[in-house]
Amino acid sequence: MIVLRSAEFRRAREHAWSRLDEMVSLVERKGIGALSADEAQEIALLYRSAASSLSVARNIALDRNLILYLENLTLRAYLVVYGPRRGVMQSLAAFFTGGFPRAVRKLAKHLVIVSAAMLIGIAAGYALVRADLENFSSLVPGLLAGGRGAGSTREELLSDELFAAWPGFVDAFVVFANSLFRHNAIVGIFCFGLGFALGVPTLLLVVYNGAVLGAFIALHAAKGLALDFVAWLAIHGVTEILAIFLCAAAGLSVAETVIFPGDLSRLSSLASRGREAAGVAAGAVAMFFIAGFIEGGFRQLVASTPGRGAFALATAALWALYFTRAGAGDD
Repeated sequence: MIVLRSAEFRRAREHAWSRLDEMVSLVERKGIGALSADEAQEIALLYRSAASSLSVARNIALDRNLILYLENLTLRAYLVVYGPRRGVMQSLAAFFTGGFPRAVRKLAKHLVIVSAAMLIGIAAGYALVRADLENFSSLVPGLLAGGRGAGSTREELLSDELFAAWPGFVDAFVVFANSLFRHNAIVGIFCFGLGFALGVPTLLLVVYNGAVLGAFIALHAAKGLALDFVAWLAIHGVTEILAIFLCAAAGLSVAETVIFPGDLSRLSSLASRGREAAGVAAGAVAMFFIAGFIEGGFRQLVASTPGRGAFALATAALWALYFTRAGAGDD
């Protein structure tokens, strides 16, 4: 039996390891594009050679430091040879320019169901509050009402809400926008996560949010401010409500998979559909960030109802264009 000493083993292969280390370091600094076609083939061969050396070193119990060095080198080389070819920023760019809108387009029927649920809630909330303004406090939690209610006058709603003074950059774009983002993201995640319970809680949550919205519209309509309120809401609501719709639709997609798994097993079907639905929910969270930024500052900076309406229409047109056209060539 021939016993190989660690020094002899290293000396026979050290040149190849050094070459592999050098190429891996280059890729780590500059990306895989830094290698030529020949070097790309070479690094794959060197990786397999280093992996073989590691296996031998382990089997004949060579120096522990040498084994640790080879483990580190082969792990780094593995990530270069077999790892993802795109960085984080490239992956995010690919998701938002193609993957996200394509996944949303697959949820068309679920979005129709969510829209119907929201409209039912709005109609119910509006009807209840228009019948009796005191019902507003029953539908809308005190924290969300923010002091608004049956006793609010037209002047109070105008000066304290619809056309309140801009609070300044920090309060608007940092403090308030961050608070809105966290609140809306939690609501959206709930809409998505509750889809696993066959979608019923998701729809109930959408209907309830619609009822709250309907209650607010009815309260302002009673004071002759319905149009002003809708414009005030729409300037950020187009993005915010659309994001809620997407989270709820993704939740219903998961529910559909649980109920009707198709030819695959329920777990396999969930694994396939769940990843896509989770991607939609993740994209919606980014939309909540945009909505919070708009609501936190731009809503009060645009201090006219026609201006807010124009802003909302422009936002709606941009989202429609994005979700119908982005990544369309890969559908």
